[in-house]
Amino acid sequence: MRLLQYISPFHVFLASLLIGLLAFGALLIPKAQALEDGERLFMIHDRGVEHGIISDASSLREVLEEADISLDDNDRVEPSLDEELVANQYQVNIYRARPVVIVDGNVRQLVMSAYQTPKQIAAHADIALRDEDEATVDLNNNFVSDGASLRMTIDRATPVTLQLYGKTDTVYTQASTVGDFLAEKNIHLGDKDDMSHQSSDKITEGMSLSIWRNGKQTVTQEEPVEFEIEQIKDANREVGYREVTTPGKKGKKTVTYEIIMQDGKEVSRTVIQSVVTEQTVKQVEVVGAKVEGPEAIMAKIRTVAAAKGIDAQRVLLIAKCESKFNPTADSGYYKGLFQHDPGYWPARAAKYGFAGASYFDVDAQIGVSTSMMAAGGWSHWGCDPGPQ
Repeated sequence: MRLLQYISPFHVFLASLLIGLLAFGALLIPKAQALEDGERLFMIHDRGVEHGIISDASSLREVLEEADISLDDNDRVEPSLDEELVANQYQVNIYRARPVVIVDGNVRQLVMSAYQTPKQIAAHADIALRDEDEATVDLNNNFVSDGASLRMTIDRATPVTLQLYGKTDTVYTQASTVGDFLAEKNIHLGDKDDMSHQSSDKITEGMSLSIWRNGKQTVTQEEPVEFEIEQIKDANREVGYREVTTPGKKGKKTVTYEIIMQDGKEVSRTVIQSVVTEQTVKQVEVVGAKVEGPEAIMAKIRTVAAAKGIDAQRVLLIAKCESKFNPTADSGYYKGLFQHDPGYWPARAAKYGFAGASYFDVDAQIGVSTSMMAAGGWSHWGCDPGPQ
């Protein structure tokens, strides 16, 4: 690395002349300063000071290290520090970070940034700016208290819930009145159009503005499509075990409705077209199906349930939950294997062929309960887990 000099404005002129001469291969360059194979000329501009450097380094980062020019993590350099060097000459600009106080409503944040524009400074500070937000950078009058010579002020746009011909969105605006808002968003009302506010009404945060067209109209909107869930029962896993092997994903569909509006109210809505634009992905789950209990009782439940065409696994889960397969279970009120109400038991037993049987009778409990279930009476059991 060869350091040419710290260049004054006069020397800038000379350096520019040197660059021109190099470009045209002039013979006026002293031999000691001529570029050798692999060498490049770097003109480095740093806070009003220019450095002329000849180096054979492979990256700008190495050039700056050779020149003993240190950088803060927030400083910026153009070209980038690790960009591949392919030209013979480079104009290098170093933008030094300086403190900037960001005023965002009631929040004040001090950052170090080398960026110049509000959007660049906000992005560097990881602050989201919407297109409708306004931000300005100017000199800070409170330099002593803030510790920053620059201040960036963010004027956030006001959110408005806009229902436009049946479609609802949250939009943001800097407008002060509804009329200004319509003009800003390029919304023009037709002869049959109406809205929920007057044009002179003030825009307030969170306000809802509805625009509709009286009479029959069509509205098209995107809606989610729920995915299916396929459950694979694993008899080696306890009930309650669940593992998602293939996560589901919602789809999308575009639905067109015919809507009739009267005085700003929707009186009817009819689907006239529905098109799936993004297919769902079915979710696959492995669930535990292992039920442990007295095998003799469980075998009876499976046999009777199969004979009546109902889900044996579902019946087993109810019995386990209600009594833990204990035929003499007594909660203090409900009795037996499936915990029947003693007040209803005699009539139920008689109805399903077990007249006079005790509610502690295993066969009677299984027979009565499965008959009620086969007739759709699953709701009698709060332990019902639903179809399996």
